[in-house]
Amino acid sequence: MDVLVIGGTGLISTGVSRQLVEAGHDVTCFTRGETDAELPDAVSFVHGDRDDDAALKRARDAVEPDCVIDMVCFAPAQAEAAVEIFAGIEQYVFCSTVDVYHRPLATNPVTEDAAREPAVSEYGADKAACEDRFLAAHDEGAFAATVLRPWSTYGEGGPVLHTLGVGTYYVDRIRKGKPIVVHGDGQSLWGPCYRDDVAAAFVAAVGNGDAYGECYHVTSEEVITWNQYHRTVADALDAPEPELVHIPTDALVEAAPDRTAMLLDHFQFSTVFDNSKARRDLDFEYTVTFEEGVGRTVERLDAEDRIEPWDSETDDALIDAWRDATADFRASFERS
Repeated sequence: MDVLVIGGTGLISTGVSRQLVEAGHDVTCFTRGETDAELPDAVSFVHGDRDDDAALKRARDAVEPDCVIDMVCFAPAQAEAAVEIFAGIEQYVFCSTVDVYHRPLATNPVTEDAAREPAVSEYGADKAACEDRFLAAHDEGAFAATVLRPWSTYGEGGPVLHTLGVGTYYVDRIRKGKPIVVHGDGQSLWGPCYRDDVAAAFVAAVGNGDAYGECYHVTSEEVITWNQYHRTVADALDAPEPELVHIPTDALVEAAPDRTAMLLDHFQFSTVFDNSKARRDLDFEYTVTFEEGVGRTVERLDAEDRIEPWDSETDDALIDAWRDATADFRASFERS
């Protein structure tokens, strides 16, 4: 098929573009031309801005795609424009997110029909509205729509997440055996999924009649606690057993509001997503363990000299303040 990837050079979409070529599709990426990616020579490019409808129309006319894979639609207005511009193609594959769901989840594991209101964040609410527009277009006969909902996707070109966000200094702290901030008691669940495993589901959806009009989770099948997460990162890097400093989520958010947005919206919740539908229709497989994937991710960070020094953020100040506070608490209780 002739496939137009809106995006194509990001974390997930680089894998999508590569695997589309491997699967025999003719691939064109519509990008602003500002992000480098190692893509096959067979990939063509059309440059323009996602919010420039005229540029999107030029891409449509140049490629005449059978399928569009939209990796960078984040707002309902963008979805509305896409429906108008690409009406008449065979299939539209939309990259959504598990952030469409309300948190905390009512049950674990969650299936694709779980409650989406209220969404966990404005980002999630906007993605849900985009889903609704594309699925409505499917019902209207504009094109067949397929929605994929990744979770925590990582891999070469991206960071290794941690309680306080995406700062690469975390890798240096792990390597040097420095204390690591962990929210709560470290027992909430998280599940990273390697980029190429997620990308394979997108490619398997292309031209797949079973996927028309459907939504799918494409998420980890190695769901672990945050304590296990940090220990796995240490193992992947041949680092010492990490010293985990547990600080309540509400205390972290109050002390470091500028560093805890991801914690507040995502990390504090235990979430497990059921991939059985994607396994059935898209042959989804979880093939890269977290330990292996972290090794690959950090190898790229090293090669690009992107790892910041361990003391470049305020983690030690947070840890010292928490230890002082708990020492005062214990002393006050003992005096009473």
